[in-house]
Amino acid sequence: MIKKLLFGVFCVTHFSWVPANDLKQNPDLKKNNGTEFFQNVPKTVIIKTKKFKVRIDKQPNGNYLYQSWGANTKITAKPSMIIGEGNLIPDGSGGNYYFEFNNNGTIYQVWRNYLTASAKKAPYTLVVINNQGETIVKQDAYVVKN
Repeated sequence: MIKKLLFGVFCVTHFSWVPANDLKQNPDLKKNNGTEFFQNVPKTVIIKTKKFKVRIDKQPNGNYLYQSWGANTKITAKPSMIIGEGNLIPDGSGGNYYFEFNNNGTIYQVWRNYLTASAKKAPYTLVVINNQGETIVKQDAYVVKN
């Protein structure tokens, strides 16, 4: 009986050392842009607003590519605008995020709205901000293909 008890105590103390030594005290949250704690971000998303179709693709270098067309144009046609070097920016701790692209000082943002005050709120919002910081476009967007 005593041998079994001592063996159990030995096993508990021996195996508890391994995980304690492997734990990181300060995890690097910026390692993956902080997105591992948020909803899964698709590699490609295609959305449609009243005036535009927008496709966002994750590139091999980790940045994002923005392509847009008129709302009634097929995405197999040549895009009317292409912007590279976009970033994914987490927004809060609820899973919301947005993609941000800079085109000669004009900022294009595509917001993903997981947490909203209304169940009828569109899942994405396209926002365009001009060089003076004024919002010139703000349109709700729905997923065409994800």
